[in-house]
Amino acid sequence: MPNRVEKLSLLSEMIAFAKSDDSIKSVEYNFLLAVAKQLEISREDFDYLINNPVNRMVLKSHSERIVQFHRMVLLMHVDQERTQQELAKLYNYGLRMGLNHESITKVLYLMEGFPDMMVPAEVLIDIFKVQYN
Repeated sequence: MPNRVEKLSLLSEMIAFAKSDDSIKSVEYNFLLAVAKQLEISREDFDYLINNPVNRMVLKSHSERIVQFHRMVLLMHVDQERTQQELAKLYNYGLRMGLNHESITKVLYLMEGFPDMMVPAEVLIDIFKVQYN
């Protein structure tokens, strides 16, 4: 499990991703707030992060990076909108985290076949396991 600084960094990156279209929609805000709660980040700290991002940190654990990538995939779809710009940002985000480019591409391709374009966690993990082994 990431430490507090890593958790704040993860959440800060997700907030920046949600803000990429200049505002955070209420559905995105609620999703991010739920992630903050899951990460044991207080609402006050979460609200502070919205206007005061922290530095980006790369997680050491490969499995934690996969979980974070999945959170970003879910965040991208929570508002029912998806643009090529968001797909490119998500792809580049995965690369910056050190995830395999073939796995990222496969996840983004397979999204089309799932209801609401949300790749189940088990499928996503299996995709990355194949490349990791």
